[in-house]
Amino acid sequence: MQNLLAAEVIAQRVFNTAYIYLDTAFIVGLCVLLAVKRKWLTLLFGLAGGVLYMIVDYGIFHLALRTRSIEGGNLFWVLLWMSMSYGITNFVWIWLWFSRDKQAWCWTLMILVWWICAPMLSEAVGANAPLIKIQRTTGSYHGYMALIMIAGYFFAIVWNLFTQDKTKRFPLLFLFAVGVSVQLGWEFSLLLGNIRSAAITDAWDKLRTLAVNSLVETNLGAVPIYCIYVAISARLNENLSKRDKVSFTSRMAELNAAPLWER
Repeated sequence: MQNLLAAEVIAQRVFNTAYIYLDTAFIVGLCVLLAVKRKWLTLLFGLAGGVLYMIVDYGIFHLALRTRSIEGGNLFWVLLWMSMSYGITNFVWIWLWFSRDKQAWCWTLMILVWWICAPMLSEAVGANAPLIKIQRTTGSYHGYMALIMIAGYFFAIVWNLFTQDKTKRFPLLFLFAVGVSVQLGWEFSLLLGNIRSAAITDAWDKLRTLAVNSLVETNLGAVPIYCIYVAISARLNENLSKRDKVSFTSRMAELNAAPLWER
């Protein structure tokens, strides 16, 4: 019996070029809105996420592992758009929830609504636009992703087991929920919009890609990203002004005392 998580997963997307232009406009608009709201740390972290995704996707997945292939477009420029798009949205989403932002639901809903509606909108305005098919295989590196995920969560679990002060423990279930939900929202909307795995006819293969990617690909960074957030926010406010410096564990206690969301 083949292991669901260990099996080869083909992460594939098929979309028209209108989708790229529309999504680029949304990403620019999102960044401008974050700047207007003076969410500078969130914006910078989102941009850093886009750069990180490009390094991983083009530098590792393509140049090093040769798992990327494309039909109908230029691989570098398409990957640059994809990396900045999903890197920015994913990292903005994560940062806002980790920061217990009072309007996190508004930002989350904005991203989700766009992800759901963008494929339909691109079909309406670009029905005759050229199609691009891009895909990557995962068999050669999902094991390394699993190792990163194990290292992060086991570190946090051991920390919690040996930390007597409950206010200074990692919010593990919260981190896991955020790590899974960000990728799940992305994967589900791509599947619903017939972009993810559009050329794959087997329903099980489509669902397997959805499940494996949602559980692992963003979630593997949940603990490290939370540590980065705690360390940075212990020194800087959201608007980049300096705050009274506190220790890592004291900042963690502050976050644990704050509500997850407010109406």
